[in-house]
Amino acid sequence: MARAVKAPTHVQWARYGLAVVALAWLMVVLPLTAMAAPYAALVMDARTGEVIHQENADARLHPASLTKMMTLYIAFEAIEHGEIGIDDLVTISANAAKEPPSKLGMKAGQKVRLRYLIRAAAVKSANDAATAIGEAIGGSEAAFAARMNRTAKALGMRNSTFKNAHGLTTAGHLSSARDMTILGRHLLFDYPAYYSLFSRTTVDAGGKTLYHTNRRFLNDYPGADGIKTGYTVAAGFNLTASAVRGQERILVTVFGGTSTAARNKRVAELMDMGFKKAPARVAVTRTSRPAYQGNAGISAGRAVAAAEPAAVLAPAPKRIIAMKNSLRPQPRPLPADPVQMAGLQNDIAAALALAASDELAEGDAEEPAPGTLAPKARSLPVAVDAGPAVAASLAAVAPVKPAAPRVVSRNSNDPREWGINVGRYGNRHLAERALVTTALKEIETLQGADRMVVVRSTGYDANFMGLTRDTADLACRRLQARNMNCFMVGPS
Repeated sequence: MARAVKAPTHVQWARYGLAVVALAWLMVVLPLTAMAAPYAALVMDARTGEVIHQENADARLHPASLTKMMTLYIAFEAIEHGEIGIDDLVTISANAAKEPPSKLGMKAGQKVRLRYLIRAAAVKSANDAATAIGEAIGGSEAAFAARMNRTAKALGMRNSTFKNAHGLTTAGHLSSARDMTILGRHLLFDYPAYYSLFSRTTVDAGGKTLYHTNRRFLNDYPGADGIKTGYTVAAGFNLTASAVRGQERILVTVFGGTSTAARNKRVAELMDMGFKKAPARVAVTRTSRPAYQGNAGISAGRAVAAAEPAAVLAPAPKRIIAMKNSLRPQPRPLPADPVQMAGLQNDIAAALALAASDELAEGDAEEPAPGTLAPKARSLPVAVDAGPAVAASLAAVAPVKPAAPRVVSRNSNDPREWGINVGRYGNRHLAERALVTTALKEIETLQGADRMVVVRSTGYDANFMGLTRDTADLACRRLQARNMNCFMVGPS
């Protein structure tokens, strides 16, 4: 009778390590790439405004720092009409100073020339600079957002709603590939004296050298001369780009790229298509600026003069910092072999570094880049704590202490007793991954919901709880419209 041969210990360790690294890849790298926002693109002949190619171009998506094109458009308008001078000193508010990266790192009370704030917002994509510009011109971030929306409507941007000056993910802050291409064209024709700023790979901002977030594309694609990148977890890697060859100029906007390199490659392909299809000679149809209104009709008004502090008359909309509510399972004890564990930790660190490499290399992460800051995670309520030991070891990346089970009562007066279920999965980590994926796709209705993995005899339920009945119903209808599984969970 044949006798089973037990594999040597070192082989078992090797298999164990490979399994953990594979799970690290699934849990860390894929959520940052494969779960990117929906793709959208538009190619336009900048000379005429004629659309050459479009895909999902009117979908309302997260624009990320493409938003700053509108902030800068209004800044150029304000300068030309004498609302503020380009060398006026702007006092940085506490609200602007606390913005997350990408940023200049200015302190509250510091005085900075508007010229340098504009350079920082256009080239480095600095969030604190964008907020300071908005407050200096609008009097508050909320008032400036109202002016952004009025300007967008006047420019024909039908699918855009702005809530802030920087583009960090906020519920309802949305735009489209078509709208951002329209805005890029208006910047080119309406303010040509300022447009060259978008082509500079470096600028001086009061003694500090800033590097363009789009310098890779500017350096690599022949004729590229602008204009703006954008990245958040919810948005993916976005870019509105312009290039000129002879008498031809093409504008391309891409939303939802999976990395800087993949986005740039796709933009280059679309640029090539545009130049191939655009006529060599055509009459140029210039844009016309909308009628100037300044801050007329905006309730907060302008409360900032040169060298005066920016008045914050309304709180900034609540932002969702990158992966703020993402979760990790509770770590479990592992065999204490220092050599094996050191190699395993290196493999996991390499996976994390690979996931973040594109953002960090270009400084293009307007929300904190994965791996650079440690967001405060919310613990995960569970009915039974029973995750596989191997996969749970991934918690070493960012351990989280489990919370007690959430209890709801049918007789409670709390209206947030409802929830939704988005599927049943074979293990806890697939369920957690589904929760992260769904939360990114449906931020507007699921923001603030509790993510719960409930263990059943037949699998792990992925639930969002703490919703009102109406919100749960709306979330399910929106998810089902995307062909995603969803059903409502009532009070228990």
